[in-house]
Amino acid sequence: MTSSPEIRTLAESDVADWVRAKLAGFHLAPSVSAAEVEARRAAFDLSRTQGAFDQGRCVATFRSMPRQLTVPGGAAVAASAVTNVSVTGTHRRRGLASRMMAADLAAAKERGEPVSILVAAEYPIYGRYGFGAATWVADWEIDVPRAGLDRRWAGPTDGGRVDLVTVEDVRKVGPALHERVRAVTPGAINRTPYWWEVNTGQRPLDSQPWTEPFFVVYRDAGGRVDGLAAYAAKEEHWPGKFPKVELSVHGLIAASPAAETALWRFLLALDWVTLLKSGHRAPDDLLPLLLGDPRAARTETYADFMWLRMLDVPAALSARTYAGGPAALVLDVHDPAGLAGGRFLLETSPSGAASCTPTSASADLSLSVADLGCLYLGDESPVRLAALGRVSEHRTGAARTADALFRTPRRPWCPDVF
Repeated sequence: MTSSPEIRTLAESDVADWVRAKLAGFHLAPSVSAAEVEARRAAFDLSRTQGAFDQGRCVATFRSMPRQLTVPGGAAVAASAVTNVSVTGTHRRRGLASRMMAADLAAAKERGEPVSILVAAEYPIYGRYGFGAATWVADWEIDVPRAGLDRRWAGPTDGGRVDLVTVEDVRKVGPALHERVRAVTPGAINRTPYWWEVNTGQRPLDSQPWTEPFFVVYRDAGGRVDGLAAYAAKEEHWPGKFPKVELSVHGLIAASPAAETALWRFLLALDWVTLLKSGHRAPDDLLPLLLGDPRAARTETYADFMWLRMLDVPAALSARTYAGGPAALVLDVHDPAGLAGGRFLLETSPSGAASCTPTSASADLSLSVADLGCLYLGDESPVRLAALGRVSEHRTGAARTADALFRTPRRPWCPDVF
């Protein structure tokens, strides 16, 4: 009889084997250099990094990281960000990921992190652990000649300016700009110094080679950096001597509509560019409607992105703000894992501030902890979930009340894969 692999947090001596298993699990590299191990080790908190070991070899990986998640209203909630979940093909379907997830969620709850978040590689996996799709993402391909924009655009007319900058400049201005953007973007998470090191080529990874992109910033009339974009160009054969350059946007963040508009206009006006790939954007991004002909923006991807799992319902629901005026709503939350279930009274004030406390009052709505995760950042409709049978309404009109409370004017967005 085959013995069950041992699951434990890592010691320093386990790191190289763990990194090898993780990269193999994601089809990135069959062997790993010492430099790769050292570069990746810098991101690890070993106490939050688990591995499954069979006869001394790592066969499954799991890691979580502390992050700050922006919620509606601008508050930051401590989140356990789950990442690097893999199981070697030889050891699938043995419950290894489930055991590591259970241990991590229990530890996160014990640490006082009200939510756990992750980016799901596959849709069907994480609902059974109590996660719900909390944000979505869209990618567009822009047929630039058909976009209906004046290609002679020569820069902003609001007193601001667009400038190409160096990677060293980005390391200086990028972190502060991102924090400003994150603070007003529900669904966004903080970026660590390690993130900036990897994404500006300061900490190279053999398995994910980095090629320096072009960086461009928008400065307002006072000289403050309000926007940053990274992009790369791929030039192909020019059929009939007509230009054919594909532009890929690696990231674009903006602290104002003026900055966002100026950066897109700059990118769309670059000579020879016939196709622009937007990269991951918010599902209600401004980009398509900036075009003279929005049909030139073809949706390449529209999919779930960040998933969220409640660990402390009162703390999480009390942290965000709500629309819809003063209201009271009793939620009966079902959690088979026993981590966050119960009946809770959510009370909101005219200002949108809220309190959430356990209660024995009759429920207005009942739903799973996963579906509460879908609702938390404002992206999903309780009315729609009720129509699907995923939310049960015990008081007439309660789903509409919840819809008015939870929904947000703009959809939440997480700009980062983690």
